[in-house]
Amino acid sequence: MGLRSEERLRAAEEAVARLRGELRRAGVTLPSLRVDPVTATSEMAVHPLVELGRCNLDTALRLAAVLHEVRR
Repeated sequence: MGLRSEERLRAAEEAVARLRGELRRAGVTLPSLRVDPVTATSEMAVHPLVELGRCNLDTALRLAAVLHEVRR
């Protein structure tokens, strides 16, 4: 059972690292970005959740601009 939790946690941490890297390359930093520890280690959760967290207004506007550019 522990191995399944470890695998889920590792996969979630890799996803967060990838997302953090891509956001950084786009000029966006989400300081609260992290793996939700409860869902990452729970045997009940099928997939861990990633917390995007809170950000300031400047970061929200930067993220919106990046998403707008991608959509164009």
